[in-house]
Amino acid sequence: MTETFTPPTAFAVPGRIAVSGQAAVTWQRAVLTDIRRETPLVSTFRFAVPGWQGHLPGQHLMLRLTAQDGYVAQRHYSLASPPDDSGHIELTLDHVEGGEVSGYLHTIARIGDEVEVRGPLSGFFAWPGDRPALLIGAGSGVVPLMSMVRHHRLLRLPVPLRLFVSARTREDLIYADEYRDETTPLLTREGEQRRLAADHLAPCFTHGAPEWEAYVCGSNAFAEHASRLLVDLGQPVDRIRIERFG
Repeated sequence: MTETFTPPTAFAVPGRIAVSGQAAVTWQRAVLTDIRRETPLVSTFRFAVPGWQGHLPGQHLMLRLTAQDGYVAQRHYSLASPPDDSGHIELTLDHVEGGEVSGYLHTIARIGDEVEVRGPLSGFFAWPGDRPALLIGAGSGVVPLMSMVRHHRLLRLPVPLRLFVSARTREDLIYADEYRDETTPLLTREGEQRRLAADHLAPCFTHGAPEWEAYVCGSNAFAEHASRLLVDLGQPVDRIRIERFG
């Protein structure tokens, strides 16, 4: 994760809960309750976290595994679930070749297994739901953006929201069954090979369009490409939030 800062001690999530900074400094027990396949290489893992104090869409957490011999592996993962009071969170993970944590979750973990989580972390990429959101993601970069979309739908928020999501093929499109009218999928190796371009985003910047807060998540190359398009279309630089991976 990059371009983040230490969040303040409390956030207000519209219609929901206040997120305390205390949760970020404490490791909590998380029990795996469900595994849902998204694509051939991506799955969503649902955990019950007793005492989870909530989060903002766009935040992430740290997940820790401890082996019987005491070896510890930990990684940062974006939260895919919207803020709610169910005591559950969801993480959507690529099966990374050679990845210790993702490899364990994809190939070894079973329902009822326990891990540790610490969070929520970072306030830079968080969306409180109080301003129009223009979301642009590629591959697994859609994960924190889907938390925002789900939050928007759950509370039926009145502010505009648009999502542009890029994937190689339809088979690689994470959450494909959940996309509705607010979403534009762009498939870069299928059909028209629709790489994200200015003409896709331009309708969001016509006269009378909302003053967007833009959220971009993907690889370094994708983040640079998308943010350049936004600036060229008139999006203020200080209203572009970027989270990179890889």
